[in-house]
Amino acid sequence: MGSVNEVNERIILQFRSQGGIVGGPFEGKHLLLLHTVGRRTGQQRVNPLVYAADGENFLVCGSSRGAEKDPAWVGNVAVMSEVTIEVGERVLRATPTVVPPTSPEWERLYGIWSEYWPSSAEYETKTSRKFPVVKLEPVTVVADGRSDDDEGERTAALS
Repeated sequence: MGSVNEVNERIILQFRSQGGIVGGPFEGKHLLLLHTVGRRTGQQRVNPLVYAADGENFLVCGSSRGAEKDPAWVGNVAVMSEVTIEVGERVLRATPTVVPPTSPEWERLYGIWSEYWPSSAEYETKTSRKFPVVKLEPVTVVADGRSDDDEGERTAALS
């Protein structure tokens, strides 16, 4: 099957060549590409992630398929005030909020995400940790070099 990086690269290529549509285990599911900067390396990173909608916001989860540690992208997002996401053919800037399991909001947000992605139940059996949820609040479209705010529209209405 290949390393995680090789698999992610194939998913990213398919996502971009097919307008955000990806097959295999992601057939029919919402996927986004999360752009972050490594907090230790300073390197640009792109992670394909299943998302669930919460109103205008996108919810992603640091499940790492049930690994014992949170994925590195969660720590990267935690120190960023803004991230770039690709959703379908749109490129958006978004404000990230890491919602840990200790947050009063976590149960509701994790419930939305886990209902959308039933594989989370399997992931939960592999570890005792609870998975952080990251809420991504869209700010502006950046794909065409202009801001939707210039036209008085919020990009979240596009989702």
